[in-house]
Amino acid sequence: MKVRIEINDNMNDEDEVIIHCSKLDERVQKVYDMVMDITKGSRHLMLSKDNVDYYIPLDSILFFETLDNCISAHTAGSVYETTYRLYELEELLPGNFMRVAKSTIINLNHIYSISRNLTSSSAIQLRNTHKQVFVSRHYYKSLKQRLEEKRKCI
Repeated sequence: MKVRIEINDNMNDEDEVIIHCSKLDERVQKVYDMVMDITKGSRHLMLSKDNVDYYIPLDSILFFETLDNCISAHTAGSVYETTYRLYELEELLPGNFMRVAKSTIINLNHIYSISRNLTSSSAIQLRNTHKQVFVSRHYYKSLKQRLEEKRKCI
């Protein structure tokens, strides 16, 4: 695979990435997915708290959870509400977010440790906060695989 960067002074404000390929194979799809994740990572999400709307950067969100028919977005220092459903967030969020339980989507970049429990949910401790979430046995294996993939990319 050849990789090339062309600098064009006549470009508008927005940069453009074009992938030329003879067929869409696994390597090309991974390149596309990574570029999309990078461009999504700089976005903000509108969340509300006490009747005030906030525009929070996605990378500052630790996790989303469902509680009493309300979707909460947790940052290190606060909790906000969103009108999105979890399945909508799964499609909207970049690849560093992953569902780890029926009611929880976590930002993989903020995982500090996982206390494994073979008989029930395992506890995930998050960086720079006392907050923790639980990964269900159903999602545990796929979570470990995603974390291993991230480790290999570094």
